[in-house]
Amino acid sequence: MGIPDNYFVQAITKTDYESWLLHKHYAHRIPNVMYAFGLYGTDKGVVGVCTLGLPPQENCLLMCGQEYKNNAIELNRLVKNDDLPPNTQSWFVSQCFKYLPKPRIILSYADPNNGHQGYTYQALNFYYTGKGGAGNEYIYQEKQYTQRHIKDYWFAANKLKYDPKKSIKENFLNAGGTIIKMSPKNRYVYFLGSKLQKRDMLSKMKWPILPYPKGQNKRYDASYQPEIQKLLF
Repeated sequence: MGIPDNYFVQAITKTDYESWLLHKHYAHRIPNVMYAFGLYGTDKGVVGVCTLGLPPQENCLLMCGQEYKNNAIELNRLVKNDDLPPNTQSWFVSQCFKYLPKPRIILSYADPNNGHQGYTYQALNFYYTGKGGAGNEYIYQEKQYTQRHIKDYWFAANKLKYDPKKSIKENFLNAGGTIIKMSPKNRYVYFLGSKLQKRDMLSKMKWPILPYPKGQNKRYDASYQPEIQKLLF
């Protein structure tokens, strides 16, 4: 029996994926989510989560020009339990894509800072387009943020003191946070649509197609087990 005999994919709600993203994924925060899918194991409930939404930087929407701006989306979270059969993660992603409206441009990043090269995307024949998403990571109470998330209103939302005479970095450090300089991430792109649509999007992509990066993957602690109710039929 193969993976399709033991697992299936279904759209899920925030109630289902919230604890996965906040506690099991290394970023420990919820990004923009437009589509969310759960990987279900027979009699196991949810064993993986994949979410997609708008990328935080608008220029990423223009990777294939203004014509396809509204077709671009980011695969921003992908997390699963560790005890699944080989190739389950790539199969999971491919099944999620079947639910998305087409044509669609899928952008995703693999973060070497957290031990990921992007081998799942390589297995699915994503295009590797170089590095992107460089910048500092802001860590506060074990939650990971990027610089774009830390504004003056972030301090107010977290009931932290903010001195307008000091920089954002100074205020963040004074609040007990830590700032870590990060290396750029591996950037991948995939096209969904008819052969003609995919060919047209590829011809208009502004980023180069490069050889896949290689390296040693490292595991982060994903041992947290969210309590998610099984489907009721």
